[in-house]
Parts: sequence; structure tokens; C-alpha cells
Amino acid sequence: MKHILPYLSQHQRLSKEAAYELLLAMTRGELNDAQMAGILTAFIMRPMSVEELMGFREALLELRKPVKFKDAVTIDLCGTGGDGKNSFNISTLSAVVVAASGHKVVKHGNYGVSSLCGSSNVLESLGYQFISDETALQERLDRSNLVFLHAPLFHPAMKAVAPVRRALGVKTFFNMLGPLVNPAIPSHQLIGVYDLELLRLYQHLHEHLERDYALIHGLDGYDEISLTGHLKLITRKGEQYLHPEDFGLETITSESIHGGETIEEAADIFMRVLNGEGTPEQRAVVGANAGLAIHLLEAQLSLKGAVSKALAALDNGTAKATFEKALIQ
Repeated sequence: MKHILPYLSQHQRLSKEAAYELLLAMTRGELNDAQMAGILTAFIMRPMSVEELMGFREALLELRKPVKFKDAVTIDLCGTGGDGKNSFNISTLSAVVVAASGHKVVKHGNYGVSSLCGSSNVLESLGYQFISDETALQERLDRSNLVFLHAPLFHPAMKAVAPVRRALGVKTFFNMLGPLVNPAIPSHQLIGVYDLELLRLYQHLHEHLERDYALIHGLDGYDEISLTGHLKLITRKGEQYLHPEDFGLETITSESIHGGETIEEAADIFMRVLNGEGTPEQRAVVGANAGLAIHLLEAQLSLKGAVSKALAALDNGTAKATFEKALIQ
């Protein structure tokens, strides 16, 4: 591994097997912080190949603490992060709404690295206690249709890399990996990515995975449905561009979905939306993201119909009740 950095600095590609071995070496502490920072930086400076991403993913999944649920159909909703938009916790709120709409949601998340407040930050501040015991997790899923899997509990090998990621403070290939290594390996997944190049990379990778998926990218740079402009959507059925009107909603401004400047402010926005006290724009964005996930699970339901179902769960208090059930220890 001592020759890997000079190799990468020459913009050479790794095979799937070499990428697999490199990530194992990083997580086993076989490289010092300076070497790991150099490797992460090398991948920032050039696009990643499908083979490299597949190798990294397989290594992390092999090292994970697995969790298996009895439910055959589960879904994860998440973004890669790294879009620099500092929007509020849209995917986490959308996960609550999807669960409130009757679907089993197994959301994988972490603390913010390149953003102010990741899903784990806001959930922890609201009293959610992260656990890894499979039996207890199944009980939570049975009770509320919703569990949050805090990445460090299931990927202990990542501990060696975490300080370097925090020190760099920018998106790295671990942002790309996060949505791909949910330890429960859900049957369905809605993933938002921050650029078109990564969207295409995810598409090629998902063609080899046994799951139903929706990959999204806001053409103005969002890794979620922002309703601020056009959206690129890729599923097993093909590719299309969507506009807010396709969701039955209006176009909004970036400022209207901005997150707080502190974790406390982010948590306040989270609860105001659940309590029906959010702004119309916040409500609409959560409805759009949750609606697309519901549409993925209920193909017989139109996209607009799925959005309406999501908004109903938010408006009638079902989503709030679902989150309160999820908070029970």
C-alpha cells in the first residue's frame, strides 16, 4: 500500500479488487492520517470509476455489523450530502412521512461532515437513542414503521477514517459510499446525488444491484428534490426530467428551504414541520421527496397521487405520531 499514493497521484485507476484492498487497509489503520488524507484528496481531484466504487462498497459491507429485518420490503431515503446547500433535514423528515404512510423505512445516516447538521445530529438532539441490537430494532420497526441506523454503530471500521474526514471538511468518496452501505440492505432506495457525473456513476452501479431505486439530482446542484428547478430522475424504467409541476407543486426559492445555523435551529425546523407549523415551501419539499419514495413503492399510484398521500400524512398529524412512536426507547 505504500506505493498507492504515487500511483493515484498519476491519475491511475484502481481495479475493483485493488479498491477493495485499499479501503480495507484504510479501515484497519494500516495507513497514517497523512496518507489517508492524500488518498482522499487524490479522489477529489479526479472522477471515480464504477469499479472503484464497487470495490469500496463491497469492502465496507463486508466489514459492517449486519442487521436483518423480517420485512421483505423496506426503503431508505438519503442524499450523498456534499451539495453545499445547507437545506433543512429534508430526507429525514421525508422518511418519517413515508413511514406514516404505511411503509417500513430503514434510514441509514450519520453526523454531518461537510454540512452543518446531518440526520444523526438532529435526531440525537430530539432525543432519539441510536442502537444496534437487531431484536430491539425490529421492535421499533414494528411499532412505528421507522428505524434510524446510525452509521458508526454498524460500520466500526470507519472509526479510523473519521478524524481525517472531519479535518478535511469537504465531500470525499465516503459521501458517495454512505447511501450504498445501509447495513440492512433495503429492497428499495431513494438516493439524491450532488452532480450529474455521480448520478451516472450510481446508475451504472445500481444496474448490478438487486433493488428497486430512484436516483435524483437537482440540476441546480441539490442532492434532493428541492422544487427550485428541474430534476433528473433515473429508475429501472428509464430516465426523465421532472419539474415541480409534475409533483403538483409550485417552484420555490433556495432561500425558502435553507436550514438553521445551529443544530438547535435545525431541530426546531424539523419539529415545526412535523407539528404543521412549517412554511408552505418546507411542507411542499417534504411532500415531494416523500411522495417520490411512495410512488417507488406503490407503482399503481401516480406521482401526484403519491405526493398527495404524503402531504395528508403530514397534515393530519400521522407523521408527528409516527415520529413520537419512533422516539420510544
